[in-house]
Amino acid sequence: MLSAKSEVQIDTPEVRVTEWRLAPGSATGHHTHEMDYVIVPVTSSEMTIVAPGGERSKAQLGVGKSYFRKAGVQHDVLNETAQEIVFLEIELKP
Repeated sequence: MLSAKSEVQIDTPEVRVTEWRLAPGSATGHHTHEMDYVIVPVTSSEMTIVAPGGERSKAQLGVGKSYFRKAGVQHDVLNETAQEIVFLEIELKP
């Protein structure tokens, strides 16, 4: 599987903003979110989420339809669609 591409746009003592680009067939790799975070979709699409135990679920993304998650989330994010997925991840530093 291909690796997703990420680019940190802002990194201050308060917040880190990263743009994520997942080409078709790519994944972020399994990771744990160390900080509370907000996701702001730049494209509409469907992501496949894989939990640590291997359970799979789908998450619908709508342009500008942000969502919030607490620190501690563990998952891999896959793009199993034919379109690139782009979103901003805004991490809130303690």
